Amino acid sequence: MKIDYTPQLDFNDVLIRPKRTVLNSRSQVDINRNFTFLYSKIKLNVVPIIASNMDTIGTFEIYNELSKFNMITCMHKFYNLQDYKKYICDNILDPNLFMISTGIKDTDFEKMCEIVDYTKCNWICIDIANGYIKNLIDFCLKVRHKYPNKIIVAGNVATREMVEELIINGKVDGCKIGIGPGSACLTRQKTGVGVPQLSAIIECADSAHGVGGFIIGDGGITCPGDMAKAFCGGSDFVMCGGIFSGHDENPGKIIEENGIKYKMFYGMSSELAMKKHYGSMEKYRASEGRILKIKYRGRIKDTILDYLGGLRSTCTYINSKKIKYMPKCTTFLLVNNQLNKIFAK
Repeated sequence: MKIDYTPQLDFNDVLIRPKRTVLNSRSQVDINRNFTFLYSKIKLNVVPIIASNMDTIGTFEIYNELSKFNMITCMHKFYNLQDYKKYICDNILDPNLFMISTGIKDTDFEKMCEIVDYTKCNWICIDIANGYIKNLIDFCLKVRHKYPNKIIVAGNVATREMVEELIINGKVDGCKIGIGPGSACLTRQKTGVGVPQLSAIIECADSAHGVGGFIIGDGGITCPGDMAKAFCGGSDFVMCGGIFSGHDENPGKIIEENGIKYKMFYGMSSELAMKKHYGSMEKYRASEGRILKIKYRGRIKDTILDYLGGLRSTCTYINSKKIKYMPKCTTFLLVNNQLNKIFAK
C-alpha cells in the first residue's frame, strides 16, 4: 500500500487568476478549434464540446441542436442501424459532428462496423467504465486495423500511464478522461476509486500531448466556469452529460411536483439503465449510477449560449484569443471558497 501526498484538485478547489488583456470584447474570441490527429488523416474545425453518450443526452434530437453550433454529439450505444437509416431519410448527419460509440464485445464490433460503414461517421468512441482492462487495448487495435483513418477515442481512464498505453499501444487518437466525476455517477461511492477531475485532466493532458494524442475531459462540469477550468487545465475537448439534461430536446415526459417541473436523468451504470437496455442487472455488479430529477430548463439552445458566453468571457479575462491558448494563459489559484452565497436560496 502506498500514499501519494501530492495535492489532488477538483474544479471547486481553484479559481483562474485574471491578467491584463488586449481583448476588448467577447466577440474577439474564437471558440472554434482546428485539429489534426495522430493516426487519422482527418482535419477538423469544431467547437470542442461534446454531448455525452448517455441515452437521454447522446440522441438525434440533441445532435440537431448542437450541430447548429458546430459542436459534437456522441451517440448512445443503443441506436441500431435501422435507427440511423430512419433518421437519415429525413435529415443530414455531418460525419464530423457525431460519434458512434461502442462497447468491446464481438457483437459490439459488428454493430459498430455496420453503422460506421453506413453513416460514414469520422468518429469512433470506444467506451467502457473501466479503461484499465487489457481487453480494451486489444479492441482498440482491432478497430484501428479496420478503420485506419477514423478518429478513434477510448476510455475512461484518469492517469498518465494508461493514457500513454492507449495512444501508443492501442493506436487511439485520444482518451476520454474521468473516473467518477459525473453528476449521475456513483463509482467513487461504490468502489472508492477515482481521481479529482481537474488533476486528472492536467496529468492526462500532459501525457497525451507528449505522445501526440489528445484528451476529452469527461464529466464533473456543473457551470460554465468549470468548463473553462477544464480547458484551462489542458482538455482538448470537454464532454458533458448533466448540463445538457432537463431540456425540451431530451427524451422523456415532463414531471410536475408541487408546481415544479422536472425531467429524468440517470447514469448508464444505474439499475434503471441496466434493466431498460439489458432486461436486468447482473447479480455480480452494483448499481454505479444515480437516478435524478432535473429541473426543467426549456430549450437547450439557451444553455448552450450560456456556456459559450462564459467561455468567451473567461478568454477575455486571461487574454486568450482562442480556446487552444487557454492553458498557456492560465494561472490557477488554490482557494477555500468560490462564491458568496449569503442570499442564495
